[in-house]
Amino acid sequence: MPPLRRLLPLLLLAAPALAQKPPYDTFPAADPPYHRVRYEPSAEKGALVYGANFTVWIPPGVKELRGVVVHQHGCGEGSCKSGLTGAYDLHWQALAHKHACALLSPAFEQPDKADCQMWCDPRNGSDAAFRKALRELGENCKHPELATVPWALWGHSGGGHWCGGMVMLHPERVVAAWLRSGVPLLASDPVRPGIKAHTLPDAALKVPMMCNLGTKEGVTVKDGQFAGVWPGNQKFFDSVRGKGGRVGVAIDPLSSHECGNSRYLAIPWLDACLTARLPKKVGDPLADMPANDAWLAPITGGEAVAASKWKEEPRKAGWLPNEAIAKKWEQYVRDTIVGDDTPPPAPTNVMVKGAVLTWECTADVESGLANFVIERDGRQIATLPDKGKNPFGRPLFQGLQYSDTPPQPLAAMTFTDPKPEPGRSHSYRVIAVNTAGLKSKPTEAK
Repeated sequence: MPPLRRLLPLLLLAAPALAQKPPYDTFPAADPPYHRVRYEPSAEKGALVYGANFTVWIPPGVKELRGVVVHQHGCGEGSCKSGLTGAYDLHWQALAHKHACALLSPAFEQPDKADCQMWCDPRNGSDAAFRKALRELGENCKHPELATVPWALWGHSGGGHWCGGMVMLHPERVVAAWLRSGVPLLASDPVRPGIKAHTLPDAALKVPMMCNLGTKEGVTVKDGQFAGVWPGNQKFFDSVRGKGGRVGVAIDPLSSHECGNSRYLAIPWLDACLTARLPKKVGDPLADMPANDAWLAPITGGEAVAASKWKEEPRKAGWLPNEAIAKKWEQYVRDTIVGDDTPPPAPTNVMVKGAVLTWECTADVESGLANFVIERDGRQIATLPDKGKNPFGRPLFQGLQYSDTPPQPLAAMTFTDPKPEPGRSHSYRVIAVNTAGLKSKPTEAK
């Protein structure tokens, strides 16, 4: 990686060209309930040197937003490109909708091999761009409260660094932060070349945080590109937890730097934190996590117990918000198979015109959507998709990219019957299936 002092002048001179550089010129349409703003690279001191897109999804029917769920991609051109679809993820939308929150996904236009620190350290202009986007998007979508509501943060790799940095800068605004394969450097930790440390404010100790990484990132595989992730997470955990901070560790036993099946713990964990901390009245301060509900667990895996029953030094144990999440944590760190015993919501607005079916469906908060079963005259004729696309974990209807976002083109809820019988009127039904294999009630086409 080129030294920052040599790279920055080149980036500033090239800023107009970077604004036009693929692959950031292709993204889904941002028609309501989606909205998007884009900012050009800036040559001003302290401002963001990369272009940036911010796309937000507003839950239909919500009169007043209570918060915003932020899904932040990682470093590198490919990961940054993946941020363009983050707001379109049905599973993350289900979490946001449950709590009357917007879902926002930034996409910082980092060129190939450029310095990720120029955006993943929020002090380098990305914090200011993010908050500016919230103000402008709030005006565009007629929800001005978007500029001031709390944030639930999820970030991958450099995005984890960014989310952790935002906790240090704005602890009073952050409901919780999930840090996948990336954490910020704290002033108490050993210096890392080219990375500026953050100060850990006392207010950040009240913010629930989860350090999540793959076992092949320095836990069981101690060499290679990502071997330093685990030592960095250990130092961050020791610094925060050593002062009584609400931070845990969840090690994925199957993965390396890819996100794997992390969303099946991340979304329930954020759900629990949003439930506990979002104020009933918009504008009021965030609530504290209930101390009596906390559970503790060994950071490298094992059995979690109620905090009141933990017999060792509590500040060396990972913090978990409640018993339900503790049980899911135990499943995740064992084999990533987080259980679910509730079926997904049934499809709605199922329509048929000729041989073409269309429908809508809300994802299952716990397990998302794997596929849809199509029935004709009471018999199954297809599943959509026939084979889910996800090389990193459970098959998903929308598929999954490296940084936990859907690939383009986005999957559509439509199916064309390839063999309708001429002259006959068929009846069709659509059934949703979540990633735990549970089926919804069927919905008949109109």
